[in-house]
Amino acid sequence: MAKKRSVFLILILIFSSVAVFDEAYAHSMFNSAEQFEAGYRVQVATSPEFPQIGKPSQFLVKVTEGFDYKEVDRFTIGIRIFFNGQQVDTIPPKSIEGSHWDFDYVWRQQGNHIVKIDLYDVGGEEGIVTYTFNMGTQSPFGVIFFSAIIVGALVFTGTMIYIYLPKIFKKSKL
Repeated sequence: MAKKRSVFLILILIFSSVAVFDEAYAHSMFNSAEQFEAGYRVQVATSPEFPQIGKPSQFLVKVTEGFDYKEVDRFTIGIRIFFNGQQVDTIPPKSIEGSHWDFDYVWRQQGNHIVKIDLYDVGGEEGIVTYTFNMGTQSPFGVIFFSAIIVGALVFTGTMIYIYLPKIFKKSKL
């Protein structure tokens, strides 16, 4: 009888919590940033969040206008990538339809890179507005590090369940 009551209470808690959580928000990616300047907000991110050296990753750019973050219809963008104070790559100016631009990019060096995004002729005014971002890359050993942490957490969780779950069931049978 006590077990049925416990299951019933758990089900009530689960179903009642559904109404409490009516909205969900995504976390901001680790290797992402945004900057607001000259009336425009530029957001950048990479996918995967920590790009691997020598492997293609996606570079994500979004441009919005004003404080209400209204998506722009089009923009012209150029990108310069610096490593240790030296320019290592350039993406020439390109006109983009819409407010999003996703493209594949291969990072060649491990460490922090300075990415300068140039918006051309924003708001109908001639000129260039430059946004500066810090983007990081990861060595292939980073995956091993993350995997080791995940495996450690799973082993710890399994051990705790193995130790405490039988004790909980014994108490509920009494």
